[in-house]
Amino acid sequence: MEKGRGATFNTQSARFSLPQRETDGDWLDAVEDIDGPFTRTRTQVTIEHPRTIITRNKSPDIGFDQSINAYRGCEHGCIYCFARPTHAYHDLSPGLDFETRLFAKPDAADLLRAELSKKNYTVMPIALGTNTDPYQPIEKDWRITRSILELLAECRHPIFITTKSDRILRDIDLLAAMARDRLVSVAISVTTLDPAVARTLEPRAPHPLRRVEAIRRLADAGVPVYASLSPIIPAITDHEIETIVARVAAAGAREVTYIPVRLPHEVAPLFRAWLDAHYPDRAARVMTIIRELRGGRDNDPNFGSRMRGQGVWADLIRTRFVKARKRAGLGAERLTLRTDLFRPPEGAQMRLL
Repeated sequence: MEKGRGATFNTQSARFSLPQRETDGDWLDAVEDIDGPFTRTRTQVTIEHPRTIITRNKSPDIGFDQSINAYRGCEHGCIYCFARPTHAYHDLSPGLDFETRLFAKPDAADLLRAELSKKNYTVMPIALGTNTDPYQPIEKDWRITRSILELLAECRHPIFITTKSDRILRDIDLLAAMARDRLVSVAISVTTLDPAVARTLEPRAPHPLRRVEAIRRLADAGVPVYASLSPIIPAITDHEIETIVARVAAAGAREVTYIPVRLPHEVAPLFRAWLDAHYPDRAARVMTIIRELRGGRDNDPNFGSRMRGQGVWADLIRTRFVKARKRAGLGAERLTLRTDLFRPPEGAQMRLL
């Protein structure tokens, strides 16, 4: 089992004739001080040159119609990540490959400029952070998310951002300026406040308290910020619902959301292995509750119910969440971003006005 990684192994996927892969990856900064010397390996980043950059979405239970993913794979290594199976499309494992063999799209801003320049382009908010975290560690060097934000700010184009990283604060200058025109909202994921749980659950994501502080700083800068408790994992993090809601509300979050843990395709065996490695005392109980939430299966793919679950456990989580939100003074309407300020990107000829 790789220290500092979420997945305990590389899965094989018969769906895409996936071959066995050799695992590699970075380690947590302090692991050598704790566990002694080890052979350090590196995360691999492959440059990808897609033909287009905007992905259109038609799912009725997702609150956006178009999104951009500056990267494929995610170094945060969250064991529950529903996007892990997408790595199988590249004949790579949704396990360790997903968090160590990454893809970067340095042409993203140029591709976006071309799409926004089309005469038939329809303005609607673009979501960042839907299939990979836009502020995962490699953003520090690649700065692809920053380049996308710079273009959207230039065009006065609305954007939603979801992340579990306080690295977003590096772009607070752009975000604050866009917020003044109601062009941006941010969701910060806080799944647990327990650093011991976070170290294995989402091993390379920033400390939970750093994310709470990011909420505070964004709110202080006038950026509309929300908190996501997704996913809520029964018998692992569900006991923290009330505490997390109170903490993020005090930090300045305008609203909170949640989704019970989802285990599509290869995520289920990876999650089971993680439970066996880190929570053997309750692994069977956790999976029993998840199956009750998901209609007797590891995962429910159906629209609507996949986001909230079903049955007694789903009702209990929902009731606790609603009460916690009310107690924290939350529950206001969501911000509606403006689309009427959009102006196409400047081309070779500068704007006259």
